[in-house]
Amino acid sequence: MTVTFLGTGTSQGVPVIACNCAVCKSVDKHDKRLRSSILIEADDKTVVIDTGPDFRYQMLRADVQHLDAVVYTHEHKDHIAGMDDIRAFNFKQQQPMNIYADSRVQAALMREFPYVFAEFKYPGIPQVNIHPIDLEPFDIGSIHFIPIEVLHYKLPVLGYRINDFTYVTDAKTISDTEKQKILGSKILVINALQKENHISHFTLDEAIAFAREIGAETTYFTHISHRLGKHADVAAELPPGIKLAYDGLQLTI
Repeated sequence: MTVTFLGTGTSQGVPVIACNCAVCKSVDKHDKRLRSSILIEADDKTVVIDTGPDFRYQMLRADVQHLDAVVYTHEHKDHIAGMDDIRAFNFKQQQPMNIYADSRVQAALMREFPYVFAEFKYPGIPQVNIHPIDLEPFDIGSIHFIPIEVLHYKLPVLGYRINDFTYVTDAKTISDTEKQKILGSKILVINALQKENHISHFTLDEAIAFAREIGAETTYFTHISHRLGKHADVAAELPPGIKLAYDGLQLTI
């Protein structure tokens, strides 16, 4: 299985509009971060986790020719706003897109894209098959997903464990019960927004502490703000076994 980081930025992306800070003005490609999403490619299925506002460009940049399903973490715009662009795959594959989402995400998609779910379907709109999910494991072909519930301030968000790989964004609090699902992962991906305290995201220090608690062989930080600092500077400060993810990074699991 191959995992590609389509985006590793926070809700505004990096650079931020009209920001003149050193990170936003950096010429290092590692400091250019689209909204957070990953592409999972197994032998039999290709899946994206989240379709943020950059979804169209992410698909073009990664040259994704086929997509079997979209799995959602939560309903915030930086994770769902690009859903309309699945229609390109509808046209090429001549079938609806499989959407895996909990009840809150389903409600948000119906609110944000009402034409997709209307009784009268205008020609050319996205075609979807909704698969309701909760905290029970589910399979997409050979890919086995174990949902992990974390809290984004007070909003429940789903992370996912797939074999020895765990992907979590937008976490501030993770219960001991849900941590048990993560323990034993060889690769952990977790959000590290910035160095200063934040109400709904792990800070850099909190993410490092969580990584040490889980003890994965390698941990990658994602959902990164321009406030964290330049990629090269922060990467040089991290403990062994902990790295910053970046757009385009590929892992073979």
